[in-house]
Amino acid sequence: MIRKRVAILISGRGTNMSALIAAAKAGDYPAEISLVVSNRPDAAGLARAQAEGIPTAVVDHKIYGQDRAAFECALQAVLEAHRIELVCLAGFMRLLSPWLVERWHGRMLNIHPALLPEFKGLDTHRRALAAGAKLHGATVHLVAPDVDSGPIILQEAVPIVPGDSVETLSARVLEAEHRIYPEALKLLALRSGDGLTSRSNK
Repeated sequence: MIRKRVAILISGRGTNMSALIAAAKAGDYPAEISLVVSNRPDAAGLARAQAEGIPTAVVDHKIYGQDRAAFECALQAVLEAHRIELVCLAGFMRLLSPWLVERWHGRMLNIHPALLPEFKGLDTHRRALAAGAKLHGATVHLVAPDVDSGPIILQEAVPIVPGDSVETLSARVLEAEHRIYPEALKLLALRSGDGLTSRSNK
C-alpha cells in the first residue's frame, strides 16, 4: 500500500496532531505523517512531533509582518519540498487566503469544535452554552476559501448536560475530535478527494 504523505499544520500544543500521529502508526493506515509545520517557533507540538521522529519546520508568520502572500509562499515551498500530498490543520491559527486554499483543493482538512454549519468561527463552546443548545460536537471538513464552510467529511455530536461549563464541554468535544479526525484523514487518503462522500455520526 502506498501511503499518502501528510503534513500537519499547528500553532500550539498539537493534541489533534498527536491523535493523527497515533493513528498513522497502524500498518494498514493509508497515510503517513511526513511533516509537522508551525507558524510559531515556540509551539509545544513541535517537540512532541520531534519526539516521534517526525520532521518539523517553522514558517514564522511574524517575519513576514502583514505580507500574508509572502508567508503563504514560504509555507507552500516547505510543503512542496517535503512532497506533501495532503494537509491537516490542527489548531493552526492563521487564516489562509484563497490562493493557498485553491492549491490544496480537496486535499486540505480542518477540524472545528462545533457541529457545522452551527457556530462557525471562534469561542464555539461558550456560544453553544449561551444559545441553550442540547447538542454540540466536532466537525472535520475540507477547507474552502470561506472559513468553516467546506464540505463536511465527518461529525460527532456530544450532549450538553446540566451544569456544563466551557471547560467541561470543551474536554468532551476534544475527545470527539480525537476520534473523528484520524477517521476523516483515512477517508480522504483512501479516496484522494475524488467524490468524497460526507458522513455524519450526528
